[in-house]
Amino acid sequence: MSGWRSWVWAGLALSLYIFGGLLIMAGLVMIGVLGAQDLWGWGEARGIGYMAFGIGIFLSVMGVLIMRIIRNRGIA
Repeated sequence: MSGWRSWVWAGLALSLYIFGGLLIMAGLVMIGVLGAQDLWGWGEARGIGYMAFGIGIFLSVMGVLIMRIIRNRGIA
C-alpha cells in the first residue's frame, strides 16, 4: 500500500480513538455533574450523557481495532 494511504488510516484511527475518549469524558460529566438539567432544549443531560458515553466507547473501540488491523497487516 502506498505511503500516504497508511498515514490516512493511522490518522483516522488516532482521531477516532481521541474523539471517542473525549465523548466518554463528556458523557460522564453530563451523567454525574449536570444530571437532570435541560441542555439547550435538547433534553435531559443524563440521557444525552448516556448517549455520548455509548458512542464514545464505540468510537474508541473502533479506533483501537483499526490500529491493530493496520499494524498486523503491515500497512503502517
